[in-house]
Amino acid sequence: MLKATDESGGKPPMSGGLFPLVVEGLRFEDRGRVLVDGLSLTLDGGRRTVVIGPNGAGKSLLLRMLHGLVTPSAGSIRWAGREMAPDIQARQAMVFQRPTLLRRSALDNLVFVLDHLPKAERKERARELLASAKLAHVGETPARLLSGGEQQRLSIARALARSPDVLFLDEPSASLDPAATHLIEEMILASHADGAKIVLVTHDMGQARRIADDIVFMSQGRIAETSPARTFFSNPHAREAQAYLAGHLVF
Repeated sequence: MLKATDESGGKPPMSGGLFPLVVEGLRFEDRGRVLVDGLSLTLDGGRRTVVIGPNGAGKSLLLRMLHGLVTPSAGSIRWAGREMAPDIQARQAMVFQRPTLLRRSALDNLVFVLDHLPKAERKERARELLASAKLAHVGETPARLLSGGEQQRLSIARALARSPDVLFLDEPSASLDPAATHLIEEMILASHADGAKIVLVTHDMGQARRIADDIVFMSQGRIAETSPARTFFSNPHAREAQAYLAGHLVF
């Protein structure tokens, strides 16, 4: 079984009992088509893990299974020895490629998810989150009128409102310009500095190089290689990974 190893001196595993995350024999089949097959992986907390690979490799599906949004056809996912449960999922957050926001102001989108706080404190905390996302100036603007980059930053701020232990991100900066991408990466790195485990899917190799401590490379529903980012980008071992980094199609 592949295991992410520590080479770059990342933060130690988080306390709190969610890690290690151990995935064994994961399989997902839909209408007779196997989309993920025999996937096994161990991840520790505190590391920034980036999942890359060609289209259709199963990357987004893997994230959804880890977060409990999709039930695998076979195999197991265990967080520190436990299967997914409401208290485990409550300590996670996920950001999708296309933000799904309420038809309310940017501020009210955050107030809505801060219902764990006393009512008198929610707007103040929401304003703090907007400021951290560099969105203080659009707090009263309807979320649907924000630019694509602003909507995604609002989506990340909303995901971070409950200080998750694990932040899953599925192509969070796809189709955004470099300036918007930079702001989103700043938020991702800040959340990691605050203690969140990062699991990011991206096709942007520059982004993968900037963020990853560890790389998980997927091809055809399987993990072809898992290694520290520096090792992967300088000397990938899997034939599929070598071809992918060289810009060739991977089948």
